[in-house]
Amino acid sequence: MSGADMTSGLYPEPRSLRVEEAAAAGEQVTVIDDSSLPTQGYSIRADADGVVVRHTGAAGHRYAASTLRQLRAVYGGRLPRCEVVDWPDLPVRGFLLDVSRGRVPTRETLARLVGLLELGRYNHLQLHVEHAFAYAHHSTVWRGSSPLTGADLVWLDDTCSAAGIELAANQSSFGHFGRWLAHETYRSRAECPSGWEPVPGHPAPPTVLAPRPENADFVLSLLHEQLGFLSSDTVNIGCDETFELGWGRSRDRVVANGVGSVFVEHVNRIARPLLQQGRRVLAWGDMLAKHPEALPLLDKAVTSLVWSYEAPGATPPELSPRQAKLAQALGFEGGAPPDFASLVEPHVDAGRDFWVCPGTSTWNSFVGRGENARANLLDAAVAGRDSGASGYLVTDWGDNGHLQPPSASFAPLLYGAAVAWCARTNSDLDVAPVLDREVFADVAERLGGSVELLASAAAATGIPALNASPLFSRVLPKALSFVASEVDARGAAAALEALDAGLAALTAARPQCADGDLVVAELQTAARLARVGALRLLGAAGAPRSVDEQDLQGLLDDVRSCWLARSRPGEMDESLRPLREGLDAGAEGPAG
Repeated sequence: MSGADMTSGLYPEPRSLRVEEAAAAGEQVTVIDDSSLPTQGYSIRADADGVVVRHTGAAGHRYAASTLRQLRAVYGGRLPRCEVVDWPDLPVRGFLLDVSRGRVPTRETLARLVGLLELGRYNHLQLHVEHAFAYAHHSTVWRGSSPLTGADLVWLDDTCSAAGIELAANQSSFGHFGRWLAHETYRSRAECPSGWEPVPGHPAPPTVLAPRPENADFVLSLLHEQLGFLSSDTVNIGCDETFELGWGRSRDRVVANGVGSVFVEHVNRIARPLLQQGRRVLAWGDMLAKHPEALPLLDKAVTSLVWSYEAPGATPPELSPRQAKLAQALGFEGGAPPDFASLVEPHVDAGRDFWVCPGTSTWNSFVGRGENARANLLDAAVAGRDSGASGYLVTDWGDNGHLQPPSASFAPLLYGAAVAWCARTNSDLDVAPVLDREVFADVAERLGGSVELLASAAAATGIPALNASPLFSRVLPKALSFVASEVDARGAAAALEALDAGLAALTAARPQCADGDLVVAELQTAARLARVGALRLLGAAGAPRSVDEQDLQGLLDDVRSCWLARSRPGEMDESLRPLREGLDAGAEGPAG
């Protein structure tokens, strides 16, 4: 066919597309299920005689239909003569939303999320649950949190199925159990019932279950209750960040056998009954990264979720001695963050199934960390493709109160989807026009650009940080984050300039989507919070600072209003209390 390679106007960019713009294709459409194509793949040939669509299964058909729709939109309603051949780099492309740090989304918010996932060709979704599910016999834990219910899961499962997305069960089952262990009813299940002290003078409450058979049976009862509302057999049992393992009840066994051995023994207690039922079991891989000698002990059928949330090789912050000790106790190693290729190598060498799991980089920020997100998401996609990962899971966490609005995650969500589909053609994807066209329907074409401007402010500060934005740490200095204590007036001024430019673009935006006004309002509110952080950085650097600290009460009222428009009310006050305290305090810097 005549014409030139074209890689613009479609989302995600196909791996092969040729278009002859001079003529329209015929109207007759023939659809053929062709098993010779790669899994989830499709091809389109449109010429004068009509259109022939070949696809593998329902997924390939769905993705072909999306491409046809976009082609017609790009070419003014007509289908051009063209050839498309496309399939994904990674078979499972998933998204995980944290619903256990304060924000429990409304059904309307979840429906909006499913629409975005369908646009990005995700085929898997998890809701990270610690305590925010209404388990029948455990109201002590979830009371007051506006939890998800079984009816919510049934509804969401149906909604996801209609969009070609698997909704998997998810329940923290070893670490991240602090919201349970805070109650006397469950305290006896803890590794350290009275808490532990990772750094002298820094006591911490219990968060880890003791690795005992009765605790494995307990969490299996929770998992089975959740699974009863879902059509999928996939379950994420968590088991990450078991920080205090070996500090309490398992101390003698850890001394005798090693942390890795005791850890894997308990993971197997949870995983094997599920595997025997024909379930697909996922578990986080961070503890085995620290104890690789125990990897062969883990049941071979368990899929490891290998995660990292930083751009590989990024400059690490210089921490105070106290911060450094705390970081080490919590498993954060010194030096530049590793790349995914090195992280997955032990799993490749052992012939194990694994997924790569990057993040949106929006938590511990108000408006995101765009530069870090893109580098992290692309690194995971390329390493996953090249090393044979069976899945790719973009995570969206809510550390320190989940203070970022959902719309701050829209851009990394779409970029991650695109590079997981085909990294070669989407690595340089400009997400702003995709947001304006496909997500916001912004006739002014300004809202997508504003999202990226706001997300650029964290890097503009020039301050090294791990898992957080320097702007966030200046507003919530007591929040646990690892940010260099240095300040730089020029960097702070550049961040402020980016935020103000983003705010100006928001004012000019004209989104026609159903939640357009809400997106603008929540991004404006988030940008104003980040702006407080930039102004405080300027003040700490000795630069003139026009801080009236804004109308802080009015700003908090706007935060509450935006929260309630997207999320259930249960834990809002708990999440916003540290924010109110940080704003009132006029923070001087991150906690050290």
